[in-house]
Amino acid sequence: MNPLAQYDTLIVGGGPAGLTAALALTRYRHRTLVAESPDRPRNHASGGVHGMIGLEGATPAEVRARAWAELAAYGLAERHDAAAEDVTRAENGGFHVALGDGTTAWARTVLLATGVTDVHPAGVEGFAECWGRTVIHCPFCVGWENADRTWALVADDPDYAATAARAFSAWSADVITIAPPGMDRAAETRRALQADGSDLVEGEIVRLHHREGELHTVELADGTLLARQTLLWSPRQRQVPLVDRLSTTLGLALDEDGFVTVGPDRQTSVPGLYAAGDLTTQWEQGAVSAAGAGAAAADAIHFAHHH
Repeated sequence: MNPLAQYDTLIVGGGPAGLTAALALTRYRHRTLVAESPDRPRNHASGGVHGMIGLEGATPAEVRARAWAELAAYGLAERHDAAAEDVTRAENGGFHVALGDGTTAWARTVLLATGVTDVHPAGVEGFAECWGRTVIHCPFCVGWENADRTWALVADDPDYAATAARAFSAWSADVITIAPPGMDRAAETRRALQADGSDLVEGEIVRLHHREGELHTVELADGTLLARQTLLWSPRQRQVPLVDRLSTTLGLALDEDGFVTVGPDRQTSVPGLYAAGDLTTQWEQGAVSAAGAGAAAADAIHFAHHH
């Protein structure tokens, strides 16, 4: 075990939540370590970050590079290119964090800003190539880049499936729903969609035909071909292995959908352990929301340290 120095706060994850928290904590004169996995980040397929004032369209890599240049000017935050593999309580208070390169660090508080992992559907040829470009999980993120194209919403919930034509009309006037065979209330959903000038197609997607990530045709298991240019498809999400582990070892509380529960101060069920960003919410994911949560967590951590 090769111990690193002691820190006020150790942040796990160097995305918008973690880096925003690091900048705020630096300005509150906390000694901070950011542990960031060397693996490709979840948003590596993104062509640009949107909605962040002053950074519109910058790539995720550009945003990170700029953030670290800003942090370096202060000299209080350190970056460690290794994934955090375990967080345990220290006998004298605070936490020991074991990192993937065999080092450990002690910190008074820990902020989990790991994001989540998207579970891509198995056996769908072409999904990975189109992901983040013409297969999108969030219209608010990249609806603009996919505007005025033919869309399909991939959904297995009848209430969500029925919203296709109305919910996404800001971006496309031609949105259908593709649902798995045997979805509940399929006939009723189809009637509702058809009344909106849309339609429901039932089938299992097996292949996305594309040209270098530009989708043009969706192929179903029965051979049906649907001419579509954009798929709105939100894959299942799971927590990163560290968060799964802490739910067992530290009793870190997750909600019924598997997201980390936090109070208004972004503290988890484990005193001194905070969480911010996509790992805490299914519906407010994105760079701006994550950055806001990171800032709120930093404020709460500073307040807790000094009261």
